[in-house]
Amino acid sequence: MTTTNWSPQSWRHKTALQQPTWPDRTALDHTLKILSDQPPLVFAGEARDLSEKLAAAARGEAFVLQAGDCAESFESSADSIRDRLRVILQMAVVLTYAGGMPVVKVGRIAGQFAKPRSSDTETQGDVELPSFRGHIVNDIGFSESERRAEPNRLLMAYNRAAATLNLVRAFTRGGFADLSRVHAWNQEYVADSPQGAKYEALANEIDRSLAFMTACGIDLSKESALNQVDFFTSHEALILDYEEALTREDSMTGDWYDCSAHMLWIGERTRQLDGAHMEFLRGVKNPLGCKVGPTATVDDVVGICETLNPDRVEGRITLITRMGADKIRDTLPPLLEAVKDTGQPVLWITDPMHGNTYTAADGHKTRHFDAIVDEISGFFQAHEQAGTIAGGVHLELTGDAVTECLGGSDELGDDDLARAYETMCDPRLNGRQGLDVAFRVADLLASRS
Repeated sequence: MTTTNWSPQSWRHKTALQQPTWPDRTALDHTLKILSDQPPLVFAGEARDLSEKLAAAARGEAFVLQAGDCAESFESSADSIRDRLRVILQMAVVLTYAGGMPVVKVGRIAGQFAKPRSSDTETQGDVELPSFRGHIVNDIGFSESERRAEPNRLLMAYNRAAATLNLVRAFTRGGFADLSRVHAWNQEYVADSPQGAKYEALANEIDRSLAFMTACGIDLSKESALNQVDFFTSHEALILDYEEALTREDSMTGDWYDCSAHMLWIGERTRQLDGAHMEFLRGVKNPLGCKVGPTATVDDVVGICETLNPDRVEGRITLITRMGADKIRDTLPPLLEAVKDTGQPVLWITDPMHGNTYTAADGHKTRHFDAIVDEISGFFQAHEQAGTIAGGVHLELTGDAVTECLGGSDELGDDDLARAYETMCDPRLNGRQGLDVAFRVADLLASRS
């Protein structure tokens, strides 16, 4: 990959949006020095492996499920992390069987500690304080000390990410992800779901397939492909000091990798072609994503591709559309056509969450399940129209029994929002709603295949 006039520090000569105001530069520099001496959280070979899998998805040979918390908390328990992983594994099994192809599992996990904000400050009553920017920067409590940007939190984020990664690797390699176990979880969902009858046929088909393999003499417990899974990490590369400190030169290839995660993405608010985030990420060889909202133009999207992937490497670029259910069918097709005309090998996935957020009557931010599913349907329709590949979905979800998004098989309504509204930022699908989405996407994949 051609990278000219780039270094891990070259972003500092560009305008960097959404960065915290650190009150003590000396303390920040000291923290970054410690952070830069820490072991990498992920390795270059793992990132290259993900690039190959994403390239397959761009060709229609796999499907991507990218999912996880809106903003990870330093206080998340091991049980919460386990339950989030469990939902993703359940969803992946449903999508794999329906689509007849591998599902690439990418978590918003072990690094999604920062959040962009629409304003630098927040006002409550007569008090104005810095906005909460995620646990990597400050705390959600509304006091001067809690909202102060603390450099030590960068180290706390690294340590928390390392612990989370250790747990995820143990679960995905230690039997927790065994196919028969995951299928049993789906059977529990079917038995307990108001729409269980609708999904029972698919669950029974999976059950018959497992029984057939066993009858053929295949010991499912000894087949690594059936009791272990590849699971990759990703987050928005927002706090550039943190990302730079975890960037390493690969000893095998001489290429630079941001070793904070396997995949990094640029958000809708920081995708300026001449901005610091684009400058930093163009030089690392991780697979990269970029959010694309309804205001994105053809020139914007083509420019993103050319800036981040001038050599047109397969698996390098994922465009994550976040249009809104009422806009995607009109705004996405011209972008698909324009990128297709350039010959760029882009993977397209949909984020049906962010474009469908609104404020309920009681003041809670929420999203409705029906709008989420409608945007996914519009995404598939736009790709069918353009003759391109609908390559995956990107979801904010948790395994906890929250009541932050409305609708779904439990038909959550406005009156349910306050019952278990626990997010630090944006509303998330709960475990049941996540699996509801998986079955809906399964229908779309089955009709496509």
